[in-house]
Amino acid sequence: MVEEQNLEKTEVLVVGAGLTGLTTAYQLSKSGKKVHVVEQRKRVGGQIQTFCEDGFVFESGPTTGSVSTPEVAELMSDLTISSDGKFLLETAPDSSKRLLIWKGDRFHDLPSGPLSAISTPLFRFSDKIRILGEPWRKKGTDPDESVGRLACRRLGKSFVDYAVDPFLSGVYAGDPDTLITRYALPKLYNLEQNYGSFIRGSIAKANEPKTDRDRLATKKVFSAVGGLSQIPEAEADAIGHEHISLGVKNVQVKPSNEGWLTTFVDNMEQSRQLLSHYVVTTCGAYCLPELLPFVGKEQMDAIASLHYAPVMEVAVGVRNDWGGDYRAFGGLVPTCEHKKILGIFFVILFPRAGSSGRCALLLFHGWREAARTA
Repeated sequence: MVEEQNLEKTEVLVVGAGLTGLTTAYQLSKSGKKVHVVEQRKRVGGQIQTFCEDGFVFESGPTTGSVSTPEVAELMSDLTISSDGKFLLETAPDSSKRLLIWKGDRFHDLPSGPLSAISTPLFRFSDKIRILGEPWRKKGTDPDESVGRLACRRLGKSFVDYAVDPFLSGVYAGDPDTLITRYALPKLYNLEQNYGSFIRGSIAKANEPKTDRDRLATKKVFSAVGGLSQIPEAEADAIGHEHISLGVKNVQVKPSNEGWLTTFVDNMEQSRQLLSHYVVTTCGAYCLPELLPFVGKEQMDAIASLHYAPVMEVAVGVRNDWGGDYRAFGGLVPTCEHKKILGIFFVILFPRAGSSGRCALLLFHGWREAARTA
């Protein structure tokens, strides 16, 4: 039996107040569940953090979001309404669809259609011809095939080097030859498995009838006025700050006869214990051995041995007095170009993100040798 003295109770305990943890807690509380969130940092948002300095607004984590699913559209709509206009979303202009890839001594536009794919210097001519046969190529049989091997098999090596590799570096800082497709890019994996081809699958998906809810997934790129931190802060407001404990330490979860008992020390150095029916963990895998001490070593090793690629982000503020052209989402640098930088994002996409005549560039530095072995 759990000692009743000083025992708090809730239905769901969520570990981590990043975007995943807060969104989970928000959706549960919206459905009527009693939730509580514990977070080691003294703020919400996790990797999302906005900074303001000398008229510039820049992010230390992700710079934008994408309305890739109806759930994203509904969440953003809920938050902007429920927070009574606390923040406003801003959508990137069409120029955000332009992505640059470094090759040789300059950036080139990533092809956005058949004609630009034929003329681009990024891909070998033999691979441009090879792609014509993609719809008739046999589908793979290895469920754990890497993204690199799958793309090379269907599209060719130059597509892997100058499209797949920089894309995965920008999203995961990851290696296409180690990332498993069905986990990293499940939609791409299912196109081949369900339709036998990327091209045939894309055409079939485009021709499928869409419900009004499906059409909410516009794929548009967005940020928030004042920075992305506005989004987790709005979620925290909606959940209720009394249901979020920040600056906690020594968090441990153990099974009990009544459910799950979570103990921790709060930011006032008070020991607390909280009993819940369910526990959701959204922290890094490296935190799990201490968080879940009841899990056996062999089982825990299989869960907690995930690799995290080291990346450093540098924000550079530029006074745009000369009217430079930043009409692109940014530029990515493929691994085969042997540069110690993953890419550059142009925050000027959102004019309200900085004052007039200013823009912020975000440079993602990655020590690729370390990233490939980490």
